[in-house]
Amino acid sequence: MYKNKNDLDELVVSSLQKAGLFNEVKDRLFEPGTGLSGGQQQRLCIARALAVNPEIILMDEPCSALDPIANSKIEELIEDLKQKYTIVIVTHSMQQAARVSNRTAYMHMGNLSRQV
Repeated sequence: MYKNKNDLDELVVSSLQKAGLFNEVKDRLFEPGTGLSGGQQQRLCIARALAVNPEIILMDEPCSALDPIANSKIEELIEDLKQKYTIVIVTHSMQQAARVSNRTAYMHMGNLSRQV
């Protein structure tokens, strides 16, 4: 556990940097996350996950309802993070799955139908 406020502050900065968000929010760290754009909110969720140093990161539709630029940033972040973390993504976008995955499993009616 973190012993003091400085340790916690370092964790926040580190997690936001890993999520590619720190430079965009460094002047607004004490404001609600609801004031961020959709893509920034997604990266904030990823930063929160990274703060606990997980072995596996689970993402459910990480780019749903995002504009193409925000979508691209999330996909670039996933590319970077998958070097260190195992990431499991649920998506309806087969194109996105092809772009960001090393392995892909397709489900149909609750059953695994294919792996590539």
